[in-house]
Formats: sequence, structure tokens, C-alpha cells
Amino acid sequence: MCDRSWNRLILYRPKPGTLLEQMLHLRERAVLMPATEQADENHPGQEQSLADELLERMHDLVTLCEEHGFSGNLWHCYLTYYLAYHENAYSRACEIRGAVGGGIEKVALQDYAVLMELFAWTFDDLEELTGLSVYPLIQDFTATQGDRKTFNRRIRDRIMELSVSLSACRDPQEFLGEITGFYRDFGVGKFGLHKAFRISHPEGADHPEVVPITNIAHVQLEDLVGYETAKKKLIENTEAFVAGRSANNCLLYGDAGTGKSSSIKGILNRYYDQGLRIIEVYRHQFRDLNDVIGQIKNRNYRFILYMDDLSFEDFETEYKYLKAVIEGGLEKKPDNILIYATSNRRHLIRENYSDKEDIRVDMHTSDTVQEKLSLVYRFGVTIYFGSPDKKQFQQIVRVLASRHGITMPEDELLLAANAWELQHGGLSGRTAQQFIDYLAGTRNI
Repeated sequence: MCDRSWNRLILYRPKPGTLLEQMLHLRERAVLMPATEQADENHPGQEQSLADELLERMHDLVTLCEEHGFSGNLWHCYLTYYLAYHENAYSRACEIRGAVGGGIEKVALQDYAVLMELFAWTFDDLEELTGLSVYPLIQDFTATQGDRKTFNRRIRDRIMELSVSLSACRDPQEFLGEITGFYRDFGVGKFGLHKAFRISHPEGADHPEVVPITNIAHVQLEDLVGYETAKKKLIENTEAFVAGRSANNCLLYGDAGTGKSSSIKGILNRYYDQGLRIIEVYRHQFRDLNDVIGQIKNRNYRFILYMDDLSFEDFETEYKYLKAVIEGGLEKKPDNILIYATSNRRHLIRENYSDKEDIRVDMHTSDTVQEKLSLVYRFGVTIYFGSPDKKQFQQIVRVLASRHGITMPEDELLLAANAWELQHGGLSGRTAQQFIDYLAGTRNI
């Protein structure tokens, strides 16, 4: 590898403090040290200092790769992970779309020539100076068993497969083809490698940050028993959205425990591969929405801003921020953003009789009522999830019991389910699931 080859990187320049930047500076020290050994005879600790730093970097490398569940050549896995997360003009142009060509591709090819040199580096210069043999320890590493939550297993396995392919590339053009295919299939950075996000306000930061949620419930739409009409309506709207056609903001409303939130999670898991992402937004964060939209509006993903259990008391005014984002203002709402909300209320904002009767308080009572109703009218699709009747509840219990392998007489099962729902919140899909979880945990199934 050429001296200071990392300085030739244009698109993929490492940021200060990153592991890659530290490793490259460490190698630079190794390159410069032989030339200064005679001048520094009074400083025999140079090699020891270099050895200590090398061990620190190996500690960082092993820790990062173990946290992500990487096995194989950890240096190659890390470089591939770096490429997968690095957002730049080329990688962002390729996300979901694939190869872009043009001048930006020529710049990328130059960077990939440098990165191929990094893949070929076996730390031999560092090991010769320090007397350490560290590369064999990370060349064929086996990660401990366990379910990592940094990102899903499919992404982890694809990064490990890609690291093998990249290390075997014969020229920068082949390298470009491999990494561009990854960007096309998975995207790049946090939005490419994660499904769901929340909004955070780091202490001292001027702007909100969109951060990944790494532990996602693997709910599928098929897991929700019944509600076929409601699910069909939600699926049709979401499919139009991910396909780039006109789609509406959605309000899922109805009784508690009927699967509204589960339906949203199921939608995410079904359409994630097609570029769908979800950002969970809490009520107190509505004033940050314009800032968040500014961060995601030019990305090649489809974002759902998800608001769970949305409702407002009559004295709360945060809904006005939401109204302004959904519709209003001079700037057109980005085509890659929709709002999906769930609520136990149809009209979202609590209404009082005083809104219509107490004319001494408000001379324009109809305006007051319309102001409170106007929020729900801005959801183009409203989907109702009602509590099941007795027959539907029993059918949910039967299906869930079958899925969990619970084999008890049907009469006994339904009798126990009826007794359970009377003491645990009434007829709902959630109550049925809790009953089955109870049986699964207490019976020998």
C-alpha cells in the first residue's frame, strides 16, 4: 500500500476519530519510523508506543465486530461496514436506484482503487516493527453466538458476504459493481441498514437527530387475525406509496387492543425491502417535524412518520404543529413522506359541549368546532378497528392456540378464554394474545 494512500480518498475520507482514520495514522507512523530510528536513539520506547497503540486499535476492531456479530476476516468486515455506512455523493445517489454513471462514478473508482489497497493490507509493516502477531488473530475470527440487535441478521450476513467478494475483486471496476449492488439492494448509512427510527435531541445540539431503533418486533400482517378489510385498505395505500404513486396520510382508529399498532409494524416489515422506513414521533416532538423532514426529504426512501396513540386534550395545542406539517405553508410536502397515526379517538381532539353551547365564551362557536375537527380531516384515509364480538374473539383464540401448538380440548380452551377476558380487559385481540401467552407459559405444550 502506498504511503499516505488514505490522503487520496475523496468521497470516502475517514472522519477524525474513526477507527479507520486511527488505523491509517498508525500505519503512517510505521512507514515514517524506520527513517527516524537513528535520529531517535535516545527514545527506545518508540516501538513499545507503537505496539500499545496497535493493541488498542485491535481492541476497538474486535469489540466493534463482536457487537455486530461479524465473523471471518474482521479487517475486511470492518472496511465493508465502513463502506456500507458511509454517506457521500456517490453512495446516496446509488441507494435503491443502483449505478448512476457520470463523473461521480469516476471519482468513486479512484477511491475504490485506494480501498482495494486497504483490503490487501495485512499489517505486516506494523508487526515487523512491534514484534506482535495480530493479523492471524483477526483473519479467521468466529463471533460468539447470540442475537445481535445492532441491525437485522440479513444485513449482517450480507455485509460478511460482501467483504469476501470485495477482498477478491481484481480491479476497481469490479469493486464498484459489488458495492453499488449493495447500495441498490439495501441503501446506505443508518437509513439503509435500519428499518425504524425515533427522534432524539442530544444535549447541547441545535437540531433534532434521527436515530435508529435497533430492536424491532418482527410482526407480520398475517399475525393479525381478522380485520381483513382494514388491512386491505392499509396495504393498498402503502403499496401506492412505495411505488411512487399518489397516497394518503392514514389514521387507524378504534378500540384498544385491536391491532392498530401491530398493523403498522407489519406494514414496515413487509415493505422494508422496497425502501419503506418508519420514524416514530411523540407528541412533544411535533415542533421538530419540519427539521426532521428537511433531513429526509431528499433521500431515496419512503418515510412514514408514525404517531402512536394520537390524541389531544382540549387545552393542548401541539396539534397545530401537526396540521401545519400535513397541509399548509408555501413548501410542497415531499412525495416520499406520509403520516400514519393510531388513536382510540375518531376525532383526535377532545370536544366539550361548551364548544357548541357556551356562546358567551366564544362568539364564533362553529369556528371552534371546525378548528378541532380539521386535524382528522387532513388524513385522507381513515381505517376503523373495532372490538371483536364473542364469535370473532373465539376464532382469534383458536387461531392463536394453533400457532402456539396448544393442544387442549376446544370447549375447555374457549371456556378458559371467556373467563380470562372477563377479568383482563374484555374482548380484543390483545386480550386473546395475552391469554395464549399465559397458557404457553404455564402449560406443558
